[in-house]
Amino acid sequence: MPKLSKNREKVDKAVDRTRKYTVEEACALVKSAKFAKFDETVDLAVRLGVNPKHADQMVRGALVLPHGTGQTVRVLVFAKGDKEREAREAGADFAGSDDMVAKVNEGFMDFDRVIATPDMMGAVGKLGRVLGPRGLMPNPKVGTVTFDIGNAVREAKGGKIEYRVEKAGIVHARIGKVSFAENALSDNAKALIAALVRAKPSTAKGTYVRSITISSTMGPGVKIDPAQFIGGAEEG
Repeated sequence: MPKLSKNREKVDKAVDRTRKYTVEEACALVKSAKFAKFDETVDLAVRLGVNPKHADQMVRGALVLPHGTGQTVRVLVFAKGDKEREAREAGADFAGSDDMVAKVNEGFMDFDRVIATPDMMGAVGKLGRVLGPRGLMPNPKVGTVTFDIGNAVREAKGGKIEYRVEKAGIVHARIGKVSFAENALSDNAKALIAALVRAKPSTAKGTYVRSITISSTMGPGVKIDPAQFIGGAEEG
């Protein structure tokens, strides 16, 4: 195993691996454990009691975090006419119709989020092999296929995140930067956890929220006690 740096060893010792912290305590620890010279990203990992292999236990959605993500998001919109103009006025970095589809098909990938109007999905669908593997394919379930283009662009720019449970039953999502205030990180973490609790599939049985861990890019994982969130989510 690679040897840990002295800085990493120091912050590891500050975290009690046997303890489950409150959200506020965990966010404070993540901030105090910072030692990298860059503004690290803070992620939340939530293990759910679902089997994603069953379609009726898929947990997927999107929400606008109260304090954003701290990330500059480049938005591409596939739209025509007035909707293309609406996208640009709302702050989209790139917008177009068939011409933009052709550009992406030729290799253009300088964007982080893709939004499309429903009438463009026939053409955009042909980009599935390009956008799909990168998690960029527009989807009505997360609000990226819509005629309300202006609002969709503003939300994407303002800190909207998408989440989807992975094969192992874990949801990973970015909730901010270590430079965020503790209350901003905790507000974002609580908003995401609450969204996941609301999204509990009716077919999920037993313990739904099994574990929660928060970490920064270079820092250790800090366990959060899920008991403060599960409550009624464990019923059924």
